[in-house]
Amino acid sequence: MVLEPKIIGGVCLTAHPVGLKKALESQIDYVKKQGSVDMPKRVLVIGGSTGYGLATRISAAFAGDAGTLSVSFEREPTDRKPGSPGWYNNKYFDEAAKAAGLTAESLNADAFADDTRETVIRRIKELFGQVDLVVYSLASPVRKDPKTGEMYKSVLKPLGDTYTAKSVDFLKGTVGDASIPTAEGDDKANTVKVMGGEDWNLWIDALMDAGVLAEGVKTMAYSYIGPEVTYAVYRAGTIGAAKEHLEKTAGDLDAKLKTIGGEAFVSVNKALVTRASSVIPVVPLYISLLYKIMKDMGIHEGCIEQMYRMLSSKVYGPEGTVRDENGLVRLDDWEMREDVQAKVTAQWDSVTTENLESMTDVAGFRSDFMQLHGFGWDGVDYGADVDTLG
Repeated sequence: MVLEPKIIGGVCLTAHPVGLKKALESQIDYVKKQGSVDMPKRVLVIGGSTGYGLATRISAAFAGDAGTLSVSFEREPTDRKPGSPGWYNNKYFDEAAKAAGLTAESLNADAFADDTRETVIRRIKELFGQVDLVVYSLASPVRKDPKTGEMYKSVLKPLGDTYTAKSVDFLKGTVGDASIPTAEGDDKANTVKVMGGEDWNLWIDALMDAGVLAEGVKTMAYSYIGPEVTYAVYRAGTIGAAKEHLEKTAGDLDAKLKTIGGEAFVSVNKALVTRASSVIPVVPLYISLLYKIMKDMGIHEGCIEQMYRMLSSKVYGPEGTVRDENGLVRLDDWEMREDVQAKVTAQWDSVTTENLESMTDVAGFRSDFMQLHGFGWDGVDYGADVDTLG
């Protein structure tokens, strides 16, 4: 069948297998050109199907020659309907890694479930014996508590008053105000339950109890802090509360893993186009402006550039894990440079619908969003029939 992007409410409901294979290949090619990373060879990625999790997996495999095991919950395709982007990413990664002589396996399962942890532990023993690196990169709107069976849903809301600020419809190319109502009731607690550190802690406890964490193991999760312009809706909102819990969990896990010479930390990454960030008011406009500034300065990075730099210089570089005074690894260091943020602040109020395309890189935002779903890649015939099964 011929596949076209179907977008409703800023969410793309379709994925193009051929384009996603090209996307994966382009990330692999980038990593191969950068050179090798001296790092351990046994890696577990919890949430390795898209975004930072996938980019970390690619970097570990094709720069570090690491065997990788990933677990994520993705929609499988049928002969009449494409699967989710992550399903194809997993399939094509496994094929490429195995062709390169690397161990690679992707489990399609609910990573929040205890039985999934048991399956992963069994596969670790069979594939590697133990793992040296555990990457926690889950992003989900819902989580079922494995002990109580209760379902929790996360929300993106400010914790103060209703938040109103300038935003952009990146598909239509229009600038206007967007408002988000304040969090109510259990909104904050539920969001922490889904996106905080509780599940990461359950994973490390289960892996440690099973004896599959190697001496000196590292574990990392990902977070974002961001600038003042997004602070109220992100860091000072329900999502920010979850990220603060995640960072506190890292401290607890760090102390726990010291007993086997290991460590735990959170990497604070740059603002990038993801399936989630595209629907957060204010954020698409900020990213579009940021992209223009950082590209003009020659310091722009996407997911794969960030994760390669993290592994090669921030985690497995000559200095070991490089943390700031709060124990965080900072991959947002270029984004948060004073000269970069000064330009964002100076230009923010001047952006309008009329000058949006010239003043920002909204075209780059739009392109990145489409390419996340396999659309917009050069060399792909989007008018041709494709096999949805990949």
